[in-house]
Amino acid sequence: MAVRPEEQLPPAEDLGVQVVPMRRRHLRSVLQIEAQVYPRPWTLGLFLSELNLHAARSYFVARAEGRVVGYGGLMFSLEDAHITTLAVDPRWQRRKLGQRLMVVLAREAVRRGAKNLTLEVRVSNGPAQGLYRRFGLAPAGIRKGYYVESGEDAIVMWAHGIDDEAYSDRLRRLWADIPGPTLVEHPR
Repeated sequence: MAVRPEEQLPPAEDLGVQVVPMRRRHLRSVLQIEAQVYPRPWTLGLFLSELNLHAARSYFVARAEGRVVGYGGLMFSLEDAHITTLAVDPRWQRRKLGQRLMVVLAREAVRRGAKNLTLEVRVSNGPAQGLYRRFGLAPAGIRKGYYVESGEDAIVMWAHGIDDEAYSDRLRRLWADIPGPTLVEHPR
């Protein structure tokens, strides 16, 4: 999608990004991004259901220039944190917003007591796989036909030991690599 000249976005180093807990008021924007990036987008009802599961879920949005530009979420099960979704508005990609969200999600997982981080990613999504590898996630298996709309397989990726100092160091390095200021608000 080409950006019209009047919609030129600031360089990544000039972005002032806020990452805040997802609220109902963000869902209109979240659904717009969802429809752009996923062939089978989540519904409003599904997002509302996820937001109501406070004890077992955490969702965040990234905001820049007064708008929601990305989001991500976690599901918790015992010592595991599962990244349920991660998306960035196509117009805002390549500005390390996915990396910002991943650091926040990983830190939230550790804060909530997780020792492992996991997710599924399309076999065809090389850029996302590259991002996840930087976070220590490694392929551990394949889910055949996981994506119902296309029959595409998913790679299951895991990072173990996210609660140790070496992983904290990894997150600090990844955070330091992000240009521009980022304000993060955690759930209360």
